[in-house]
Amino acid sequence: MKPRAALLALALVASPAWAQDHDHGAMDHGAMDHGAAEPEVQPAEETEDAHAGMDHSTHYPAEEPASPEDTPGDALPPPVPVDHAADALFDRDVMARARRGLVDESRFRTTALLFDSLEYRAHRGKDGYLVEGMAWTGGDTERGVIAFEAEGAFGEKAESIELDAYWSQAVNPWFNLQLGARYDLRPAPDRAYALVGIQGLLPYWIETETQLFVSNKGDVYLSATASHDIRVTQRLVLEPELELDLAMQDVPELGIGGGIDKFELSAKARYEIARNFAPYLGVAWERKLGGSADFARLEGEKPSAVSLLVGLRVWF
Repeated sequence: MKPRAALLALALVASPAWAQDHDHGAMDHGAMDHGAAEPEVQPAEETEDAHAGMDHSTHYPAEEPASPEDTPGDALPPPVPVDHAADALFDRDVMARARRGLVDESRFRTTALLFDSLEYRAHRGKDGYLVEGMAWTGGDTERGVIAFEAEGAFGEKAESIELDAYWSQAVNPWFNLQLGARYDLRPAPDRAYALVGIQGLLPYWIETETQLFVSNKGDVYLSATASHDIRVTQRLVLEPELELDLAMQDVPELGIGGGIDKFELSAKARYEIARNFAPYLGVAWERKLGGSADFARLEGEKPSAVSLLVGLRVWF
């Protein structure tokens, strides 16, 4: 038994080495060309060109054509519902009265008095003043307005006094149409005008107002203003403004020449102590042009003036 066990152990030890020698010997190392060149690597550009020529559309399923049900049509929209869910639970007349009351309460109607400028103007020569504002009553879409403006130098008669009365009607969410009249007490001789205007809000929150006037003497004028509130903080506001007046003809008795009568550039910095109470400081440059400048020189006045402004904006 011992010699047989020894032979078995010897066979187990020798078999892996024999298998390794057998497999290694089976390989034909002479057929292997160790001096041959390595496989050529294809350049990146050629690889990209090859990929560009491939049809990748087959990698994804083709889109199914839109069905007629998914195609937008030109059919009319469905009618607006006229029934109310609450009518199924409560008395119809009671709910109708409640809806009318809700609409009435949501209407905005009030009366206000606004002084946009209570202003002291300091410049070369005699210092002056400007009072400008309006009173109105009505709602957010229609209202009656009385606007007023007075300007002059201290110790002298007012240079101009203007009263406007018009009806303002909203034509869309951004603009209001104005229809009414204007009466100038100063300068003499006085004048009455028919008034048509448009007032509203342009893109970038630019507030504009354009008014056309036709006097009882047939004189035609156009006045336009544009301003923009730049809110620096919740209380400090910068307001640049441009005002431009045009006349369609010469009116020597009023010192107005045809064309651009005058323009005014101003910039104000106001501090809103409250929304309805805001003092301000500013500067304004007024310039008369063309025939209006010639009339001003004949009266011994300068056609151009720069003023420092100190004023108050308040409303009730």
